[in-house]
Amino acid sequence: MAPADLPAVLRVAAEVHPGYPERDEVFAERLALHPGGCLVLEGDGDPLGYCISHPWRGEPPALDTLLGALPPRPDTWYLHDVALLPAARGLGAPAALLACLRERAAAAGLLALALTAVNDSAPYWRRQGFEVVPASDAKQREKLLSYGPDARRMVSPVASAAPA
Repeated sequence: MAPADLPAVLRVAAEVHPGYPERDEVFAERLALHPGGCLVLEGDGDPLGYCISHPWRGEPPALDTLLGALPPRPDTWYLHDVALLPAARGLGAPAALLACLRERAAAAGLLALALTAVNDSAPYWRRQGFEVVPASDAKQREKLLSYGPDARRMVSPVASAAPA
């Protein structure tokens, strides 16, 4: 992903995640902080989807929150947002994305991938090797609620592969 891709990425985000709006600045900041974790899936010159991810430590950031900086000693690769248009279905993009992110996380010495599952997607992510991690305190529950009542924090070891 490059800064010039952001308008198209924002259009995909608005279509795929209308219930989870984030300011343009959130996307721009994530790209500036960690361009290696921001990817675009292209098809016929137009984006079919994207991934915003970055090294992280601790509980996930709340929705629509600027980070300011990445943690100095991350232990996790956080998938902030994955959005695919219907035209991307059947292309194997999620499996390729997870393989790529696991490789990048391993190269960075990180131990796990983490995400916040929304839209009742936890069963899908379980099939990809992720497990639900219950909120440990009221602060974490509040952050998860910023994503909606069905939000689940999920984690998968970097060395893990999705079950066959």
